[in-house]
Amino acid sequence: PTTEAELPARDHLRRLRRVWARHPVYFITCCTHRRQRVLASPVAAAALIGAWRESPRVSGWTVGRYVIMPDHVHFFASPHSAAKPLGGWLRDWKRWTARQLAAQAGVSPPLWQPEFFDHLLRSAASYAEKWQYVWQNPVRAGLATTPGDWPYAGECEALTF
Repeated sequence: PTTEAELPARDHLRRLRRVWARHPVYFITCCTHRRQRVLASPVAAAALIGAWRESPRVSGWTVGRYVIMPDHVHFFASPHSAAKPLGGWLRDWKRWTARQLAAQAGVSPPLWQPEFFDHLLRSAASYAEKWQYVWQNPVRAGLATTPGDWPYAGECEALTF
């Protein structure tokens, strides 16, 4: 086994090994490879949402609110007590959705950038603030007049602190 001291030093997107929050909720962003604009479609949205809805059963992660943009996704997620580690869960989710979009929408691999952004939220107020920001993304990008007009935003399950 590799010890922490033997792991290569990485300053970019370093992950915590342990989180001591009782019910952690993460804000996650994943971008497509070379920012391909392939996600804002009914087929892509169905694949992403379907995988999120299966996550509690398959990997122990519950997904809350989400916004699917053409070249990236924002979503909130919380692990159950015996969940896969965050990195492993997202690796598996990316693999599964990439296969689905290749088969159903003809999206050529690679679909996702290997890295992702995560932020541990510390309060319900932080969750609400982040949600308001990402909910406005389609409006800021000129894709919708109001956030409610964007068809690729919603909630799989309610997350609580």
